[in-house]
Amino acid sequence: MKLTNTACNNAKPKQKPYKLADGGGLYLLINPNGSKYWRLKYRYLGKEKVLAIGIYPLVSLADAREGRTTAKKQLMTHINPSAAKKGEKRQAILKNEQTFEAVAREWHSKKLDSWKPTHGANILHRLELDAFPDIGSRPIADISASELLHTIKAIESRGANEIS
Repeated sequence: MKLTNTACNNAKPKQKPYKLADGGGLYLLINPNGSKYWRLKYRYLGKEKVLAIGIYPLVSLADAREGRTTAKKQLMTHINPSAAKKGEKRQAILKNEQTFEAVAREWHSKKLDSWKPTHGANILHRLELDAFPDIGSRPIADISASELLHTIKAIESRGANEIS
């Protein structure tokens, strides 16, 4: 029998964790502390797996069902939904770690041996002064050419065209 929003809201904690099934492997896990978690039970390569979809009520019944549909589609194309979710999370973390400032500082440290000390210090100072405040905290993959051009034009507008 399919779950309803009322049934999800009214589910009370018991002595032990229990499940309210929605069908197709989707269920709401109610823990003794009152927390409610959406889970999807599925089989991949002959092994039983469980996918965490989210916390109720932050993830609604409709959203949980949509998550189930997405996972089932992945299974049809021989993709493990749990591994795909972990991969997406890893990519998001990596994307946020690869900021303009982090990449520029790494580039600077690799080039430092081939520059005179004063030149290396000057380049880092210019990056800290001109580029990092504007785009330093942004993931490098999200910076568009027009944003970069805007930063360069701001530097030019204050007359800092050359390093002396």
